[in-house]
Amino acid sequence: MSYFYDLIVVGSGPGGYVAAIRAAQLGLKTAIVEREHLGGICLNWGCIPSKALLRSAEIYRYMSNAKSFGLKVENHSFDIKDIVNRSRSISRKLNEGVRFLLEKNKIDVIWGQGHLTKLGEITVSKFTNKTSYRHLQHPVPEKILGEGSYHANHVIIATGARPKQLSGIEVDGKRIWSYFEALVPKIIPKSLIIMGSGSIGMELASFYNTLGSTVTVIELMNQVMPVEDQEISDHVKKQFEKKGVRIILDSKVISFSKEDNSILATIEDKDGLTKNISAEYIVSAVGVVGNIEGLGLDNLGIAHDHDIILVDSYGATNVPGIYAIGDIAGSPMLAHKASHEGIVCVEKIAGLNPRPLNKEMIPGCTYCDPQIANLGMTEGATQKAGKKVKIGRFPFSGNGKALAFGESEGLIKTIFDLDNGQLLGVHMIGVEVTELIQGFVVAMNLETTEEELINTVFPHPTLSEVMHESVLDSEGRALHI
Repeated sequence: MSYFYDLIVVGSGPGGYVAAIRAAQLGLKTAIVEREHLGGICLNWGCIPSKALLRSAEIYRYMSNAKSFGLKVENHSFDIKDIVNRSRSISRKLNEGVRFLLEKNKIDVIWGQGHLTKLGEITVSKFTNKTSYRHLQHPVPEKILGEGSYHANHVIIATGARPKQLSGIEVDGKRIWSYFEALVPKIIPKSLIIMGSGSIGMELASFYNTLGSTVTVIELMNQVMPVEDQEISDHVKKQFEKKGVRIILDSKVISFSKEDNSILATIEDKDGLTKNISAEYIVSAVGVVGNIEGLGLDNLGIAHDHDIILVDSYGATNVPGIYAIGDIAGSPMLAHKASHEGIVCVEKIAGLNPRPLNKEMIPGCTYCDPQIANLGMTEGATQKAGKKVKIGRFPFSGNGKALAFGESEGLIKTIFDLDNGQLLGVHMIGVEVTELIQGFVVAMNLETTEEELINTVFPHPTLSEVMHESVLDSEGRALHI
């Protein structure tokens, strides 16, 4: 039996399911092909469950520091099983929420592995990839639609990405973990080595350090969190080391040997010097690769660069009727970028005139302790671009609300064009900066200038006043420092 649709979306992550919903809103008959779980990695094994774990760790940290708030908390402890179960229950709830939204919008879900056989046709087969983490996923529900051929005028590929594997240091799920295993620990290890200091690595370092692990972070580049502004990166390193996290830069794990209850890793620095570090487990957090295999891209001549499909500003590939969004379409590999790409792509398909996505205005957030957020150009990037800038800075230690929260560590850094006052970049570290960054996102999107931000009234007492003071400081007008 054949099925015909206006649009088929392959993958139901935050890019895929949002694209499908928007398509249904615009009157397109729509289906989603999904091989494992609704909501994708973000909802099931990334953004959401990791934040639930970090929230538990944050509350535990407050309990440990209760005396500083004038409180007494005796014999406090945690149960890692209960922490993990809470995290998984939140993912299940949201997974069910995505299912409800798809049903509400009359979007068919086709269970299996999608394969592009020819233009306008997708063959769906049973998913049997034994290297996947399906054994960790929510069980696939009874398949209403599954194996078979499906036809569509348009196809959006939104298959996301998976953890990158380093040759010779492959994840085995035992002593060497990916973030999948790190999100469902049965115990909190006494010691842990984390390879990679990106968002995933630093969030895991924060979680395990707070709950008592001795954590060592190994980073290949010469700064922790390489995509961040250097000044913020320096603050991150200082704050993590203050908490007891060991950070080794300009280095990589080149080999390891397994022992009975630990693993011995050999670390090599940029000069070729080596040393050994022992830990109970190693977590590989060295990035992700796009899920490009098995899609049949070469059947249709769809252009791709290794694991990334090449697209234009609306998500269109070089083959008419085929589109790609999200991680599979390149960096930044962020859920909110994928969702917005899906909306832009679908509205273009439907004949509307959407504004193409501006990647320069996509905020990046890391939810470790302290939180980190960024938007636009770093100071280093402005220097490379030859821009003349003025920079404002303001510490959280000068903010009354931050002091009341007991969270005085942090910094807001704003970068403006010297000639016209254009907001070029914002970089933050501190309490709730992942929420504060959106104020600057709106400002940048509206092409707000430094002068307009200076003349904006911020409520008191709020953390947002730190944003205002940073802008004032770019003109030498900060009031509370």
